[in-house]
Amino acid sequence: MARSDRSGAGATIIDVARLAGVSAMTVSRVINGREGVRPETREAVERAINELSYTPNVAARSLVTSTELHVGVIYSNPSAAFMSEFLTGIFEEASIRGVRLSLLKGEAGKAPGKEALEQFAAAGLSGFILAPPLGESRRVLSVLEPLDKPIAAVGAYRTSEAMCVRIDNHRAAYEMTHHLLDLGHRRLGFILGNPDQAASAERMAGFYAAVREIGGVDVQVAQGDFSYTSGLAAGELLLDAPSPPTAIFASNDDMAAAVVSVAHRRQIDVPGALTVVGFDDTAAAVTLWPTLTTVHQPLRRLAAEALAYVAQEAGPALLRPGVVSDCVLDHSIVYRDSTARMAASEPA
Repeated sequence: MARSDRSGAGATIIDVARLAGVSAMTVSRVINGREGVRPETREAVERAINELSYTPNVAARSLVTSTELHVGVIYSNPSAAFMSEFLTGIFEEASIRGVRLSLLKGEAGKAPGKEALEQFAAAGLSGFILAPPLGESRRVLSVLEPLDKPIAAVGAYRTSEAMCVRIDNHRAAYEMTHHLLDLGHRRLGFILGNPDQAASAERMAGFYAAVREIGGVDVQVAQGDFSYTSGLAAGELLLDAPSPPTAIFASNDDMAAAVVSVAHRRQIDVPGALTVVGFDDTAAAVTLWPTLTTVHQPLRRLAAEALAYVAQEAGPALLRPGVVSDCVLDHSIVYRDSTARMAASEPA
């Protein structure tokens, strides 16, 4: 850990972040006793604070609380469960920070129209948060970029117009696929997400990276768009194959839930005859039977980090962290009831 030359009254939150090897947002969370920070990270921040004898700038913090921020949230996502978690994270963080929110919704997973975007952008907003899939929408970014206001794009990949907040989708899909392979499955189905989102491509790439490490795996792929309806069509297609998969990995929980529904209608036992896994760990994963094994991405924290970034960048200049790299949060695999080892009687 590199030592900073600044200490005592001269030390800033940026110096603490640099010494601890974390972002300024993480330091702020530790200082304010917020949850969502790993114990080892919290310890590193506290060591850096002690080493630098850092004291938060009370005057600056008072200045922030006296400056009203008005942040715009633009969203359009076919998954109600995903958006419920996402918006809860936004609302909770906004309440803590005293930030006023305005929402603009597109329809059917599409960006709002150009006129609606321009009217929204002209409302004197301090910054913007884009929910998936709009963080990669040229229509949205082309309207917002000229405003020179901070933009946080959740679930998006590196872009010059916004700070991206996401998980490592490639690694998460790789780990989930390895779980299926470890259970003995060698006929795998994969349902892609929205083809216009980089996260969809990353999840597919992670799936194939794991498959390539094991010989003799039969892969069948179906296209979805993250909606439940697309999951129904993809599930029917995969299960109609001459040698259907023994395990299906859907790129989100809504599509995975749809596959389980198709299996139930066909009287296919899940997980006895078919293993199904999803991605996101939304409410959809636990409101069906059997409950879904899925990739947990911390949707509320992703949303909260996006709002924290916009609030910092839109606030007084003395509190701005300067250049902020993309924020990549941790994921995990949540093991539930929808997975099982491939039956010994099943051919490999």
